Amino acid sequence: MRPENNMTLPPIKDIKPMVQIPDHSLWLYWGAVALGVLILAGAVFLLIRWILAHRHVNRAKEYLEALHRVDWHDPKEAAYTITRYGRLLATDERRKELFSQLLPLLERYKYRKEVGPVDEETRRRFELYRQVCDESV
Repeated sequence: MRPENNMTLPPIKDIKPMVQIPDHSLWLYWGAVALGVLILAGAVFLLIRWILAHRHVNRAKEYLEALHRVDWHDPKEAAYTITRYGRLLATDERRKELFSQLLPLLERYKYRKEVGPVDEETRRRFELYRQVCDESV
Protein backbone atom coordinates (compact mmCIF):
# COMPACT_ATOMS: atom_id res chain seq x y z
CA MET A 1 0.00 0.00 0.00
CA ARG A 2 1.50 3.07 -1.23
CA PRO A 3 0.16 6.27 0.06
CA GLU A 4 -0.96 8.38 -2.77
CA ASN A 5 -1.19 11.48 -0.85
CA ASN A 6 1.45 13.23 1.19
CA MET A 7 0.44 11.82 4.42
CA THR A 8 3.12 11.12 6.89
CA LEU A 9 3.30 7.64 8.19
CA PRO A 10 2.86 7.14 11.85
CA PRO A 11 6.07 6.19 13.71
CA ILE A 12 6.60 2.47 14.15
CA LYS A 13 6.52 1.45 17.76
CA ASP A 14 8.62 -1.21 19.58
CA ILE A 15 11.64 -1.03 17.27
CA LYS A 16 14.83 -0.51 19.21
CA PRO A 17 17.83 1.40 17.91
CA MET A 18 20.74 -0.54 16.40
CA VAL A 19 23.11 -2.15 18.86
CA GLN A 20 26.83 -2.54 18.30
CA ILE A 21 27.84 -6.23 18.23
CA PRO A 22 31.38 -6.85 19.49
CA ASP A 23 33.51 -8.42 16.74
CA HIS A 24 36.31 -10.69 17.98
CA SER A 25 36.97 -12.40 14.69
CA LEU A 26 40.40 -10.76 14.30
CA TRP A 27 41.51 -12.07 17.71
CA LEU A 28 40.15 -15.51 16.88
CA TYR A 29 42.02 -15.49 13.57
CA TRP A 30 45.37 -14.58 15.13
CA GLY A 31 44.79 -17.07 17.95
CA ALA A 32 44.18 -19.83 15.41
CA VAL A 33 47.31 -18.79 13.50
CA ALA A 34 49.39 -18.79 16.72
CA LEU A 35 48.01 -22.21 17.71
CA GLY A 36 48.85 -23.57 14.27
CA VAL A 37 52.39 -22.20 14.48
CA LEU A 38 52.84 -23.77 17.94
CA ILE A 39 51.60 -27.15 16.74
CA LEU A 40 53.85 -26.97 13.68
CA ALA A 41 56.87 -25.98 15.79
CA GLY A 42 56.17 -28.84 18.19
CA ALA A 43 55.90 -31.32 15.32
CA VAL A 44 59.19 -30.06 13.81
CA PHE A 45 60.88 -30.32 17.23
CA LEU A 46 59.68 -33.89 17.73
CA LEU A 47 60.73 -34.84 14.19
CA ILE A 48 64.23 -33.44 14.68
CA ARG A 49 64.54 -35.18 18.04
CA TRP A 50 63.44 -38.48 16.51
CA ILE A 51 65.89 -38.12 13.62
CA LEU A 52 68.77 -37.36 15.97
CA ALA A 53 67.88 -40.32 18.18
CA HIS A 54 67.61 -42.75 15.27
CA ARG A 55 70.42 -41.63 13.02
CA HIS A 56 72.89 -44.28 12.05
CA VAL A 57 76.05 -44.12 14.10
CA ASN A 58 79.18 -45.59 12.56
CA ARG A 59 80.03 -48.20 15.17
CA ALA A 60 83.22 -49.22 13.34
CA LYS A 61 84.70 -45.78 14.06
CA GLU A 62 83.83 -46.17 17.74
CA TYR A 63 85.47 -49.60 17.87
CA LEU A 64 88.56 -48.28 16.10
CA GLU A 65 88.76 -45.39 18.55
CA ALA A 66 88.64 -47.92 21.41
CA LEU A 67 91.56 -49.77 19.83
CA HIS A 68 93.51 -46.50 19.61
CA ARG A 69 92.95 -45.96 23.34
CA VAL A 70 94.35 -49.32 24.42
CA ASP A 71 96.44 -48.92 27.56
CA TRP A 72 99.43 -51.29 27.50
CA HIS A 73 100.19 -50.66 31.18
CA ASP A 74 97.46 -53.18 32.07
CA PRO A 75 98.14 -56.08 29.66
CA LYS A 76 95.19 -58.16 30.81
CA GLU A 77 92.64 -55.41 30.23
CA ALA A 78 94.36 -54.48 26.95
CA ALA A 79 94.05 -58.09 25.73
CA TYR A 80 90.35 -58.20 26.57
CA THR A 81 89.72 -54.83 24.91
CA ILE A 82 91.60 -55.80 21.75
CA THR A 83 89.75 -59.12 21.58
CA ARG A 84 86.34 -57.50 22.05
CA TYR A 85 86.69 -54.67 19.56
CA GLY A 86 89.04 -56.46 17.18
CA ARG A 87 86.49 -59.23 16.66
CA LEU A 88 83.84 -56.64 15.84
CA LEU A 89 86.10 -54.95 13.29
CA ALA A 90 87.17 -58.18 11.56
CA THR A 91 84.61 -58.16 8.76
CA ASP A 92 86.62 -58.77 5.60
CA GLU A 93 89.04 -61.58 4.79
CA ARG A 94 92.26 -59.68 5.41
CA ARG A 95 91.19 -58.38 8.81
CA LYS A 96 89.84 -61.80 9.80
CA GLU A 97 93.18 -63.38 8.92
CA LEU A 98 95.19 -60.77 10.84
CA PHE A 99 92.87 -61.04 13.83
CA SER A 100 93.15 -64.84 13.83
CA GLN A 101 96.94 -64.43 13.95
CA LEU A 102 96.71 -61.89 16.76
CA LEU A 103 94.25 -63.82 18.90
CA PRO A 104 96.64 -66.63 20.06
CA LEU A 105 99.18 -63.97 21.06
CA LEU A 106 96.56 -62.27 23.24
CA GLU A 107 95.53 -65.53 24.93
CA ARG A 108 98.74 -65.40 26.99
CA TYR A 109 97.47 -62.30 28.76
CA LYS A 110 93.93 -63.46 29.47
CA TYR A 111 92.52 -65.99 31.94
CA ARG A 112 95.47 -65.66 34.33
CA LYS A 113 95.79 -63.98 37.65
CA GLU A 114 99.23 -62.48 37.05
CA VAL A 115 100.52 -61.54 33.62
CA GLY A 116 103.82 -60.05 32.47
CA PRO A 117 104.38 -57.11 30.16
CA VAL A 118 103.29 -57.36 26.53
CA ASP A 119 106.01 -58.62 24.18
CA GLU A 120 107.08 -56.85 20.98
CA GLU A 121 105.61 -59.48 18.63
CA THR A 122 102.13 -58.96 20.06
CA ARG A 123 102.47 -55.19 19.80
CA ARG A 124 103.69 -55.37 16.20
CA ARG A 125 100.82 -57.65 15.19
CA PHE A 126 98.34 -55.38 16.93
CA GLU A 127 99.76 -52.28 15.21
CA LEU A 128 99.52 -54.01 11.83
CA TYR A 129 95.91 -55.01 12.53
CA ARG A 130 95.07 -51.48 13.66
CA GLN A 131 96.65 -49.95 10.54
CA VAL A 132 94.63 -52.26 8.28
CA CYS A 133 91.48 -51.29 10.17
CA ASP A 134 92.39 -47.58 9.84
CA GLU A 135 92.65 -47.92 6.07
CA SER A 136 89.30 -49.61 5.65
CA VAL A 137 87.21 -47.60 8.14
